Amino acid sequence: MARTNYNELLDAGVHFGHLKRKWNPNMAPYIFMERNGIHIIDLNKTIAKVDEAAAALKQIARSGKKILFVATKKQAQDTVSQLVKEVDMPFVTERWPGGMLTNFATIRKAVRKMAAIDKMAQDGTFDNMAKRERLQVMRERAKLEKQFGSIADLNRLPAAIFVVDICKEHIAVKEAKKLNIPTFAIVDTNANPLDVDFAIPANDDASKSIHIIVKLMTEAIQEGLSERKLDKDKAAEEEEEKEKEKAREEQRLQALEDADDEDLSAEEVEEKKARLAKKAKMKEEGKEGKDARSGKPAAKKGGRRPRKQA
Repeated sequence: MARTNYNELLDAGVHFGHLKRKWNPNMAPYIFMERNGIHIIDLNKTIAKVDEAAAALKQIARSGKKILFVATKKQAQDTVSQLVKEVDMPFVTERWPGGMLTNFATIRKAVRKMAAIDKMAQDGTFDNMAKRERLQVMRERAKLEKQFGSIADLNRLPAAIFVVDICKEHIAVKEAKKLNIPTFAIVDTNANPLDVDFAIPANDDASKSIHIIVKLMTEAIQEGLSERKLDKDKAAEEEEEKEKEKAREEQRLQALEDADDEDLSAEEVEEKKARLAKKAKMKEEGKEGKDARSGKPAAKKGGRRPRKQA
């Protein structure tokens, strides 16, 4: 079943492309027609690409990896930050810091600096600082928060990035391609869909269009996270059941050892003998291993060691 339908996309204005003179020829397969000098996007193709991208993002989220959302244009900032926060994924809605992916270690230093300032505020270091110096540190903290606050939990490179308007975010796309990070993007008629791995042909200028596409992606991510939680719970239950089964089997075998042979069947007697023999063997091996660790020669079976001749 499709995640969206034709009418929903139509109402959001997803089908409106750019002027004909601004088009990219690689977008030709996704263009339905041209009207009044404006290209109209084929929404049937958009629905298919939305489903494909959503399925891929769902699997990434289910594996427990992070997806970075990039949207620095004004129409997308509020929408992306609001929707992405709900699924606890990192995002960049301010200026893209050059080298954020290719020079990730330096970006992490800035995030650690922000954490160090927070620690200073908690341990009383601020009380011993001059007012002017304290204000400077707090201004620096606010600047770092604005730039890197949304990626503070991103401890490693993201497994994928989702971009709104690849023309504006061309640096982010290039960095991701250099590191072989899968790229998902809303691609308008003026952009090249071949620059990204999963291109969703849609209007990337209207806030309603951006909202509906990003919302569909975050819903897919939420599904992946929910399935991951169910998988973890199921695995924990199976592990607990295995432990219980192991404990029950141990109790049964212990009861078998304690029982008299007359009260047991022939099969149970054989099982009891085999278990006792196994325990005796393990005990003997443990004793030999202990002697080897202590440096003492292990006692030979079948009698004492012969005396040395004078």
